[in-house]
Amino acid sequence: MARVMVQSSGPDEYMDVESTRLAANTVRGLAIDAVQRANSGHPGLPLGMADVAVVLWSRFLAFDPAEPEWPNRDRFVMSAGHGSMLLYALLHLSGFDLSLDDIKEFRQWGSRTPGHPEFGCTPGVETTTGPLGQGLANGVGMAIAERWLASRFNRKDFPMMDHYTYVIAGDGCLMEGISHEACSLAGHLGLGRLIVLWDDNDISIDGATSLASSDNVLTRFKAYGWHTDEVDGHDLESVVGALSGARAEVGKPSLIACSTVIGYGSPNRAGTAKAHGEPLGEEEVRLTKLALGLQGEQPFNVQESAKGPLHSAALRGAQLRDNWIALLDEYRAQFPEEAVEFETILLGESPVRLDSGIPQFDATSEIATRAASGMVLEKLCAEMPNLIGGSADLTGSNNTLVPGVQAITASDFRGRYIYYGVREHAMGGVMNGLARHGGIVPYGGTFLVFADYMRPTLRLAAMMGLQVIYVFTHDSVGVGEDGPTHQPVEHILSLRAIPGLTVIRPADASETVEAWGVAINRLDGPTALLLTRQKLPVLKRAPETDLASARGVRRGAYVLADCTHPEVILMGSGSEVHVALRARQLLSERGVQARVVSVPSWELYDAAPVEFREQVMPASVSARVAVEAGVGTGWERYVGTEGAIVSIDRFGASAPAERVFRELGLTATAVAEAAQRLL
Repeated sequence: MARVMVQSSGPDEYMDVESTRLAANTVRGLAIDAVQRANSGHPGLPLGMADVAVVLWSRFLAFDPAEPEWPNRDRFVMSAGHGSMLLYALLHLSGFDLSLDDIKEFRQWGSRTPGHPEFGCTPGVETTTGPLGQGLANGVGMAIAERWLASRFNRKDFPMMDHYTYVIAGDGCLMEGISHEACSLAGHLGLGRLIVLWDDNDISIDGATSLASSDNVLTRFKAYGWHTDEVDGHDLESVVGALSGARAEVGKPSLIACSTVIGYGSPNRAGTAKAHGEPLGEEEVRLTKLALGLQGEQPFNVQESAKGPLHSAALRGAQLRDNWIALLDEYRAQFPEEAVEFETILLGESPVRLDSGIPQFDATSEIATRAASGMVLEKLCAEMPNLIGGSADLTGSNNTLVPGVQAITASDFRGRYIYYGVREHAMGGVMNGLARHGGIVPYGGTFLVFADYMRPTLRLAAMMGLQVIYVFTHDSVGVGEDGPTHQPVEHILSLRAIPGLTVIRPADASETVEAWGVAINRLDGPTALLLTRQKLPVLKRAPETDLASARGVRRGAYVLADCTHPEVILMGSGSEVHVALRARQLLSERGVQARVVSVPSWELYDAAPVEFREQVMPASVSARVAVEAGVGTGWERYVGTEGAIVSIDRFGASAPAERVFRELGLTATAVAEAAQRLL
C-alpha cells in the first residue's frame, strides 16, 4: 500500500507561542535593519505581517530549503512584493541558501535580495512580484495548475500533486483591477487549495485606505464564491485556527482578513503611512527593537533559538519530500505510463516537431493566419498533453479551442481549456502562474488591440523567462469595419519594445506553422503570435516557385523572393509581405530588380549571426523600403538612414479592410513609388 502524504503539521500539534513570537520578532528585526542599511525599502508590511507569516511557515507550509523546486511543495507568493524583506527573512531563518550577508546587501547592485522579489534571483522566491495584484493572479494560476495535474495524475493512495498555494496580499493588491478579475475566476473554479492572507491594516501610501476605498472586501469575496474569515493578525492561535479552517474548505478559495498594525512595534510610526515605504531611522529602529524585546542593539542580530520553529518546519518539509520521492517510486511501478508522462511534463524539456502531421494548405487558397493557427493547434494538442489554452471571451475569433478539447470547470479539472471571460489582465497573470508552477505550457488569446490590458503580465513573463504563448489575432487595420477602437496601430511596436518577448507576425499559413514551432520550443521566454483576421493567399513556395521555404521564420527574417542583382530591398511583416510582393512585380515591369525579405520577428533576426544578416540584407544595397500596417518607428534599424518606411502613423477607420488599406496608403503602388524615389 502506498504511503499517503500529509502536507503539513496539523492544528492539534502543540505550538510554542514564545519561540514563535521570537521568530516573528527576529523577522521584524532583520527587515528593519536591512531597510535601514539600504536607506530604502518598506518596513511597514514586514513589521505588521511577521506573526501571520511565521505561523504559516512554521505550522503549515510544506517546503524543503535543500530542494526549492520540489514539484509538490506548497507555493508561497508575496503579492505585496514591496514587503520583500519579510520573505527574505523567512527564507534565511528557514535555511534556504540565503545568507545574512545576502540580507545585508538588500537592494544593492547584483545582490540576491532585490527591492522586490525576483524569480531566478533568490532561492525560494516563486514568482516576480511588486506591481500590485500580479502575484495574486499568479497564485490563481498556480492553484489551477495543481488541480489540473492532480486530476490527471493522482490515483487512489497516490496524491502526486496535493499542495496548497498561499498568497500574502495587501490593500493595494485588492484595489488593483486584476484582483477583481482573477479572484472572480478563482471563485468560479472553486480553487479550494488557494488561501489568500490579506494584510488588512487600513493604510496605503497616501494615508488611510478610506481616502479612496470604502469596499466591504469580505462581502465582495463572498459574492465571488470564496470562503472568508477575519482574525487579529497578531494573535498567533487565532491565525492557526483561521488557516486550519481555510484548509478544511475544499470547495472554495479562502480569504483571511488579517487585522494588523502597519509598522507594528515602532513606537512613533506604527499605524501610520510613514511606516510604509521609508526607513524608520536609527533611533526608531533602536526603540522598535526595544519594544519587541530583541536582544542587543547591533544590527542583524539573530539568536539561534529564533530559528527553532522555522528550522523544524524545514525538517518536516524535507521528510515530506522524501515521502513524496518514495511515493513516486511506487507510482512508477504501479502506473508506469502515467509516471513517464508526469515526469516528462514536469521537466518541460521535450521538443515538439511540426515536420509531419500538420495541415496541408492549398497554395491556390486564401486563409487567415488566425484560422491557420487554429489548425496547427489541433496537431499540437495531440502531441502536447500539457498544452493548456484559453481565451478572454473571444474563443471563436481567436481560433484557440481545438475540436474535442473540453473546458476546465469547477467540477472537472481534466479539461485543457479555460474560458477566462472578459478578463484579459487576469488571463495574463494566470498564465504566468500556470507556467511558473511547472508542468503546463499555457497559451491564451485575445485581439491584439487588447494586449494593452495585459501589458504588466507580458513584461513580467519576459522578466521571468516563462514559456507563455500569446495568440493575438485581428492584428492590424485589416480588422476593417470594427473601426479604429479595434484596429491596433501602435501595438506591434509596443510589444517589440518589451525585452525578452519574441514577437512573430507571420505572412501566411506556412509561416504560421513555423511561428508555432518557434513558440512551443522556446523554453526560456514568452512568445506573441500576431495573426490576421482577414484571409491571406497561401504563398506557393519552392520547389514549385522561386519563393523560399517558410522555414526562414526560425531566423526571424529571410529572403522570400530574390533577383540576380537587387537594386532595392522591400521588407515587411504579416499581411504587408503580400503588398511587398506585388510592389516587386510593379518594379520589375519598370525594369527595377527588387528583393523581398519577410521579417516576421525582429527579435529572432537580431539574434541571428551577423554573416546571415548580411546575406539577407547586404550593406551594399542601401535602397530599402519597409512596409507595415502600424506605426513605422523602429524599422529604421533595417532600412537605415537612406531608406523609406510605408506605415500608418494615425488611427484607422471603419470600413472594409481593402478600402482602409487603400485610403491609408498601404498599397503596392505606394511601396513601389517609395522604392523608385530612393533609386
